Amino acid sequence: MSRNLPDEQVILDLSNCQDFAGSWMCLQTLGEGAYGEVKLLMHRHSKETLAAKIIDLNKHKDAAHSVRREVRIHSILDHENIIKLYGSRFISDVNCEIIYLEFAAGGELFNRIEPDIGMPIEESQKYFHQLLTGLSYLHQRGITHRDIKPENLLLDINGNLKISDFGMATIFRLRGKERLLEKKCGTLPYIAPEVLQNPYNAAPADIWSCGIVLVAMVAGELPWDQPTMDCPEYELWINDQYLLITPWSKIENTLLSLVRKILSANPQKRLPTELILRHPWLTKKFVVKDSTLPQLQCVDDDCPVFALSQPIPCNSARVHPENVAELLKGNDHHYFSQPTQNDDLLISSQIQLTQTHKKNDFPHLIKRMTRFFVNTNCEETVQKLGLLLDALLCTWTMDEAGVTISTTDSRKAQLVFKANVIEMNGKILLDFRLSRGCGLEFKRRFLKIKNDLREIILKPTVEVKTN
Repeated sequence: MSRNLPDEQVILDLSNCQDFAGSWMCLQTLGEGAYGEVKLLMHRHSKETLAAKIIDLNKHKDAAHSVRREVRIHSILDHENIIKLYGSRFISDVNCEIIYLEFAAGGELFNRIEPDIGMPIEESQKYFHQLLTGLSYLHQRGITHRDIKPENLLLDINGNLKISDFGMATIFRLRGKERLLEKKCGTLPYIAPEVLQNPYNAAPADIWSCGIVLVAMVAGELPWDQPTMDCPEYELWINDQYLLITPWSKIENTLLSLVRKILSANPQKRLPTELILRHPWLTKKFVVKDSTLPQLQCVDDDCPVFALSQPIPCNSARVHPENVAELLKGNDHHYFSQPTQNDDLLISSQIQLTQTHKKNDFPHLIKRMTRFFVNTNCEETVQKLGLLLDALLCTWTMDEAGVTISTTDSRKAQLVFKANVIEMNGKILLDFRLSRGCGLEFKRRFLKIKNDLREIILKPTVEVKTN
């Protein structure tokens, strides 16, 4: 018996796209960061894509020094598991800094992690190996990242991991001389215990954060809120009383032995990257389950596949230097003289049904597993979503682009995400995107919202053929 699962392909109407600079046009907003927003750009002729990180220095007056330090550090890096920096440009008349980066069409790593479940073990092994390979390169160059977490780990169109966001990075070794670090920075659940206490060595602190990412990938949850003895979960870990509780009870023994050597409270006993990469769990070959089944675009069947009406070859994510030069030297940045275009205006109303594709015809629009179609109209959709958000005690506002939702997660940390309401040929797509906060907590909230709205979710058609 074979299954054909028709995917919905949304045709992108390039005529609606906004000019950015030269032959480059702005397709959509990819996300927001601490200092600005990230836009997806595409070259009209070559169809190459890159991400533009736009920092408004009028709004963030303290950002100028941090951004220039980030660019200086990132510019000396060139590795397959690190996002490529193409260059930066200061636009004086609007006091704005633009950083041009490689576009990772696979989205953030946290999108691959199912809350309380994790991801297939072979995927965890692959991503962890690539993370360590990229981190080892950083440390060899004397650079520490200091904010390793799934939100800062991206995937390219081929599913390869890329380390991104070097806003907290610094140089810890220069001309063979290593210095201790004192700045307390990072994200609490991922931060190493010594970072909160004393001057610390850079490399072991990064390795600890990688260990927390590994636990999140295989178990779908974080082990503790912060690595301090007033946190009960961390205290149980330190006192070897953790085996019967999650996430540790979900982890098999070989992997658990590796995690124990990575999450050692004593940084001097923590395994370095070269020894971690030789651990039996990293060298084991896992059998990929259900490899004979059709390969879907997304884990979520409700997730639409974005495509151009004409297939575009995409052999590499790297952009030709002459096309980058248009952005670095040109003076006609139209983006700053025009109003921002809504994401929903970038998508035409034409929808076609096709059979399952093994590869996206247009890999340039970011993959997200946090979107679904509904069978209600725009007004009804917003009304039902608003009533649900009120019941969940979330604060929310609406503008032309969609709904912005603010709440707190289980650790009482701020969590902000957006729901774009997009109308396409009589159908409504709810497209959720994390703005600020923990990716796992965002996925958990999304699944709750999706479950509560299940009565209005438009299910994909499934055709079953028997040979």
